[in-house]
Amino acid sequence: MTQESAQRMVVGDVEVIRVVEWQGPFATVGELVPSAGRETWKDNEDWLAPDHWDPESDRAVMALQTWVLRSGGRTILVDTGVGNGRERPGSPQFHHWQGDFLGILERAGVRPEDVDVVVNTHLHADHVGWNTRAEGREWVPTFPRAEYLVPAADDAHFGPDNAYGGGRDRADRFVYEDSVAPLHRAGRTVLWDGVHRIDEHLTLESAPGHTPGSAVLRLASAGERAVFVGDLLHSPVQILDPAHNSCFCLDARGAAVSRRRILERAADERELVVPAHFGGSGFAEVRREGSGFGLVRRGASVRR
Repeated sequence: MTQESAQRMVVGDVEVIRVVEWQGPFATVGELVPSAGRETWKDNEDWLAPDHWDPESDRAVMALQTWVLRSGGRTILVDTGVGNGRERPGSPQFHHWQGDFLGILERAGVRPEDVDVVVNTHLHADHVGWNTRAEGREWVPTFPRAEYLVPAADDAHFGPDNAYGGGRDRADRFVYEDSVAPLHRAGRTVLWDGVHRIDEHLTLESAPGHTPGSAVLRLASAGERAVFVGDLLHSPVQILDPAHNSCFCLDARGAAVSRRRILERAADERELVVPAHFGGSGFAEVRREGSGFGLVRRGASVRR
């Protein structure tokens, strides 16, 4: 299944536009979240399917999407997808990908020159691809006026001084060289660590584990809150038990610690949780439930 769309909501004084380039079954649930037993999926099939799980193929349903925020008169993008025409060995679904991301974005009312800030929650391939576009034989910034906010710890880890992620995945070198290094050459990158305030409504915070520099973006405006958590969550089963890591987490213990911390705050402060890849509505409402967490659902029970 493919789905290209843009959906809108308002959080306080900030408009949020969800730009979906692709949505459908991805990896099997055993591959994606190895420690979550099949019984978790079966016990919650009534609400996991079809938005988050395709029982027939046993694959997690995920989305390739970008969040556009209009805040304080500026346009901010949160993550930029896969990008077109990239060398991504080992990832057949992304290798030489060709999509219509810029077209979808423009139909949502956002042209490249309108973007003021690009947030990369981390530097994995499916979060930085449209940072750049091909111009002849060169990669140049897609959003020519924007500053690109890049976690300093990820830039150090995935950059050449660390042999592009320590050589763990040979695709990391391609990702850095086509989607990050051109930003540095163009002088468009802002490296940050710890906490970085974008404006009165938006604040970036480090949440390491998935990658060394993984970050979340907090939105607080007019008494309403949301938190864009990147890849701290790939599936709602990680909310039911935050000890479950995805297969992509580089530091399993650190990711679980960050995940629990962010979910605790979301439950206590009633923050809307907005992961990078959730299907369905694209977000979740979280509550404390015993020593763990549950999801606020309308007319459906959720079992841990």
